[in-house]
Amino acid sequence: MTTPGTAEFSGLAALITGGASGIGLATARLLTSRGARVAILDREIPAAAGGTLDRSRLGGDPLDAGLRPVVADVTDDAAVRSAVAEAADALGGLDILINNAGIGAAGTVEDNDDAEWHHVLDVNVLGVARTSRAALPALRASVARRGEAAIVNTSSIAGIAGLPQRALYSSTKGAVYALTLAMAADHVAEHIRVNCVTPGTADTPWITRLLDAAPDPAAERAALTARQPMGRLVSADEVAAGIAYLASPLAGAVTGTALAVDGGMSGLRIRPRTP
Repeated sequence: MTTPGTAEFSGLAALITGGASGIGLATARLLTSRGARVAILDREIPAAAGGTLDRSRLGGDPLDAGLRPVVADVTDDAAVRSAVAEAADALGGLDILINNAGIGAAGTVEDNDDAEWHHVLDVNVLGVARTSRAALPALRASVARRGEAAIVNTSSIAGIAGLPQRALYSSTKGAVYALTLAMAADHVAEHIRVNCVTPGTADTPWITRLLDAAPDPAAERAALTARQPMGRLVSADEVAAGIAYLASPLAGAVTGTALAVDGGMSGLRIRPRTP
């Protein structure tokens, strides 16, 4: 039996949205290290992530770390369909889809106007729907070849717990959680497993940008760290490990599940730490 940390993804092809940085890039690198052929879909793919925006390189020889870049905005249905088809063609099929692309938003329900609500919902929720819809034919073909396929969505602790100043963001991540359950029910008979991760506050480029925009970045980081029961932010690599488990053939009996990678934030109620 294949064991975690070996080549359990050998022969499998995965597409990861939002794969050019943060959790997405960490996941791409982890799956590649375990034997997967991986394509990363993002609006921009810098050279450090294994590619460039020069489309003449797309679909050519594998780039750095074995990652194939496909460029698309998940709010553009035609671009998503084209990118998914390009990735499946380049990888020789598609066995795993990881819907990780997302953007943040801060504020109470009063603070974000309709345009921002529409935009964040478009990326975080409809982006998952568009990419999944485009990938389903290739995933069904994977089931025909090997008996199963997998989708993993990135939700958030914000989707299942009330956090201050996150009304819009929390709404979208709660929708991703509900969508995960609905998709799992819809596709279980097809042997397409659908799960999600619910990370706590992760130390990613988005969090760095959020902190940089705060009046007192150091104080804001300290506050985010203090609300984590483990006393530190979650790392992108730790979230990637959770995603890899849900995507792995080793999780063949797991569907309709939300895996918390949150340092205990969703389930623990600890006493405040003393200095």
